Amino acid sequence: MRIILMTGKGGVGKTSVAAATGLRCAELGYRTLVLSTDPAHSLADSFDQELGHEPIAIRPNLWGAELDALMELEGNWGAVKRYITQVLQARGLDGVQAEELAILPGMDEIFGLVRMKRHYDANEYDVLIIDSAPTGTALRLLSLPEVSGWYMRRFYKPLQKMSVALRPLVEPLFRPIAGFSLPDNEVMQAPYEFYEQIEALEKVLTDNTQTSVRLVTNPEKMVIKESLRAHAYLSLYNVATDMVVANRIIPDEVTDPFFKQWKENQQQYRQEIHDNFHPLPVKEVPLYSEEMCGLEALERLKETLYGSEDPTQVYYKENTIRVVQNQGHYSLELYLPGIPKDHVQLSKTGDELNIRIGNHRRNLVLPQALAALQPSGAKMEEDYLKIKFAATTAQV
Repeated sequence: MRIILMTGKGGVGKTSVAAATGLRCAELGYRTLVLSTDPAHSLADSFDQELGHEPIAIRPNLWGAELDALMELEGNWGAVKRYITQVLQARGLDGVQAEELAILPGMDEIFGLVRMKRHYDANEYDVLIIDSAPTGTALRLLSLPEVSGWYMRRFYKPLQKMSVALRPLVEPLFRPIAGFSLPDNEVMQAPYEFYEQIEALEKVLTDNTQTSVRLVTNPEKMVIKESLRAHAYLSLYNVATDMVVANRIIPDEVTDPFFKQWKENQQQYRQEIHDNFHPLPVKEVPLYSEEMCGLEALERLKETLYGSEDPTQVYYKENTIRVVQNQGHYSLELYLPGIPKDHVQLSKTGDELNIRIGNHRRNLVLPQALAALQPSGAKMEEDYLKIKFAATTAQV
């Protein structure tokens, strides 16, 4: 299965690009599902057709769906939902409020990944196009396999074993005081089962022959900056970007003086997009005179984006992580475009290298050749952070 994730700052047009890509894939004969994981869905508006949690046929070979976190919770994590609802009701919330609040922060991202894994395992579609949430939420989604693995290994499994052992002893005292029971083994096991699915999906997400991210941006300063950061953070999580779509460019035929300054600014930012994202291919899409709603409008966008091309091709293969041996020394090279070295914090714990950039962190499990060594220096060169490793303990 080919997986294409569309992301970008809110409002840049990624839903329209995802829908148009789905049209072209279906036209080429691929069984294609366009799935929205954005809590603020707009995919149905883009297709101008009602969509639901389960896939609905739009035209031959094309289906659409919008993730409903509440339905996903009920269908796949019912025991946990019932337990959270019980706890909230014991704290005085009525049934409706308790059920709504049972969807804890971050669950949308978790269910998005689990839904992707389910479609991947079912193999009912040739192409899965994800209309993801705006950049920040999408990055949290893609970082979940790494972050959840760290917590599961260190905290959750020991806590689960302790809970199972102590529950028969503590439950008779706990329930009369708290008003609800301690979680049983079914409730405690559910998060770990989800983690196992997410961990398996990580191998798919980091395989640049199967999965690609396409960044949708606009020729505006703040949007470009966020897109550049997103590109670097995606590389941090070893998820490859294969294309940038520069959307809503004012056409040359617009000559109204009102747009003169705007067009000049766009010309500068268009060049910045090509320069800053090089060598990624950049496709430019004009600002259309009508909304991108309905199949007729999406057909125009599809032709502009792809013409006779196959959107399932990998437009560019990024190598985001590599281990290099040179004259008996090893170095780990991370592709972090546009990130200054002094913005990166490194530390090593056991066989893991802890990498932090802003509020994004990755705990990278080192290959065996590096696990016994210590970082001895780092430099930024050609958008790669090159970390040297040596047998002696040293500080980066």
